[in-house]
Amino acid sequence: MHAITLAVADVARSAEFYRALLGIDGSGVIGTEYPATDTEAGGTTAMFTLDDGLIVSVYGRDDLAKDSGVALATAPSSTIGHFVESQADAEAFLERARAAGATMLAPPYTRPWGMWSGFFRDPDGHLWEVVANPGGGAPADARPTE
Repeated sequence: MHAITLAVADVARSAEFYRALLGIDGSGVIGTEYPATDTEAGGTTAMFTLDDGLIVSVYGRDDLAKDSGVALATAPSSTIGHFVESQADAEAFLERARAAGATMLAPPYTRPWGMWSGFFRDPDGHLWEVVANPGGGAPADARPTE
């Protein structure tokens, strides 16, 4: 996977949120010179390239619906997962999310298998899960094999 595009109500607001959440400077709104029409999507978006090369893009909800030809769901049907090495790292990320304007959900907790996790929603309702995995990073069985 190379990119994840999130459908948002306000690209500028979401760009500000993700810039604060991800700690990335300078990733701003682009493509404003390509306005939407009644039938064609506009080009306004913001893209953030993460350390591992994954691109997180925020794109207008109406534009994504026009581009894809699909009516978009209004409730989240998946989560965006962020794995860190310790509970302290997870707590710090959750605090950064709160400070950026996220809606914090149920209090974080330790799962029966030892991972500590907490959930929040971004300004458009996208559901995030922050996981402290005692082994560090993504679970071993989720990593690609050779």
